[in-house]
Amino acid sequence: MAYAAVKSSKPGFEEPRDQEHRIRITLSSKNVKNLEKVCADLVKGAKDKRLTVKGPVRMPTKVLHITTRKSPRGEGTNTWDRFELRVHKRLIDLISSPDIVKQITSITIEPGVEVEVTIADPEQFHQESILIMYLPF
Repeated sequence: MAYAAVKSSKPGFEEPRDQEHRIRITLSSKNVKNLEKVCADLVKGAKDKRLTVKGPVRMPTKVLHITTRKSPRGEGTNTWDRFELRVHKRLIDLISSPDIVKQITSITIEPGVEVEVTIADPEQFHQESILIMYLPF
């Protein structure tokens, strides 16, 4: 009688993964609708791959104001234009290998959404997690 290897589905019994990195994806845009769509696609792709996902974390909106004179010359009544630019930002943290992140981030990005991917060193990641585990509460 032959025995087959059985994979355990319990947490803590997963196979060891290749070099795991802490990866932070920073998304910023002027258009909230496009930004939220890209965030949802990235989180859905990461959860489909069964990665540890934290986020999206909504950062405070930066509001930039510019007030300028309408008149090109100084004559006439003082009329002003007020312009404002709102920049929305989201953070998504993943723990995985860089190869899997390349697959996840290969989705179509909506126009006007900037994506920045930051990868931490695995040695630094493990040292940080050890320090966090031993902090007194």
